[in-house]
Amino acid sequence: MIAEAKVGSEDLNLCFEKLMMVAAGKSGEGVKMQGVVITEWKDIPMELLLRIVSLVDDRTTIVASGVCGGWRDAICLGLTQLCLSWCRKNMNNLVLSLAPKFTKLQTLILRQENPQLEDNAIETIENFCHDLQDLDLSKSFKLGDRSLYALAHGCPNLTKLNISGCTSFSDEALEYLTNFCRKLKILNLCGCVKAATDRALQAIGRNCNMLQSLNLGWCDNVGDLGVMSLAYGCPDLRCLDLCGCVRITDDSVIALANECLHLRSLGLYYCRNITDRAMYSLAHSRVKNKPSMWQSMKGRYDEEGLRSLNISQCTALTPSAVQALCDTFPALHPCSGRHSLVMSGCVNLTSVHCACAVQPHRTLNSILPTAH
Repeated sequence: MIAEAKVGSEDLNLCFEKLMMVAAGKSGEGVKMQGVVITEWKDIPMELLLRIVSLVDDRTTIVASGVCGGWRDAICLGLTQLCLSWCRKNMNNLVLSLAPKFTKLQTLILRQENPQLEDNAIETIENFCHDLQDLDLSKSFKLGDRSLYALAHGCPNLTKLNISGCTSFSDEALEYLTNFCRKLKILNLCGCVKAATDRALQAIGRNCNMLQSLNLGWCDNVGDLGVMSLAYGCPDLRCLDLCGCVRITDDSVIALANECLHLRSLGLYYCRNITDRAMYSLAHSRVKNKPSMWQSMKGRYDEEGLRSLNISQCTALTPSAVQALCDTFPALHPCSGRHSLVMSGCVNLTSVHCACAVQPHRTLNSILPTAH
């Protein structure tokens, strides 16, 4: 069953018109290939079909796969990316129908505005889509632990997984997933309040050593034990969002500063236990961890150090500590228009400035004549 897109003669004609508009550059003329003029959808050679399908929307691709057996086989074997977020209802049935056909998928986007997906759809993906590398299941409120167990068994090559807003997953199921999906580089757990616990983060630290980006926004069960396990187990971590993780303290940030030498983006919004000690540890890590590299990069923006930091509502911080961090990492800008250093709600940090504020002053001094 193809939800919202039943294949009939009108659908095929519309599909053909779309395909021909793309192939002919919307000239309205027939497409000529190897001396043969293509005027009907049955005339399109397979190699041209795959080229055209790569340019049209996913809904048209699905309809095209139902034209005939040749088209179905060509599209099913050649299609590696698919987004079904346009499907407002019956997405679950659509996945059940398409997953057995599109077995070569590497990227599958199933983001939803209204929860539709159920565990049986993910189990179908488990059975047929073993090459999957990038999967977006965000806002899938109906999914339970069965889905994570299914992904663990059927999709071990996942490098990017977005399960943000999936509030029913447990930390036990997430821990199980990490035992099999060890190639994960990007993981979004924002709002997964039951799954993102210290137990789960310890498992991620043990098993997902290639992890580069992790979103733990508003996971209020995350504490220092979990973040420190991440720091020690995922040394290539570059982006970490801890916004709303109210239990963490300076110990988490110190571990990240010492162990994650490639950290570029850190979100600490509303982490009110963070003090100057954490800021100084980040600043000192630059010299302590990589003195030779920092020296070689002197005079240009920091490519390896912090480029984005959110300390909004971290009201325990003082200007001197944040200024030291800002001076250490010139890519951090609290100034309007750049905002790579976000300090909303920290009224005591208004004096913190970056190179943008210093440079105009220096330029003005160089223009004005020296008084004698």
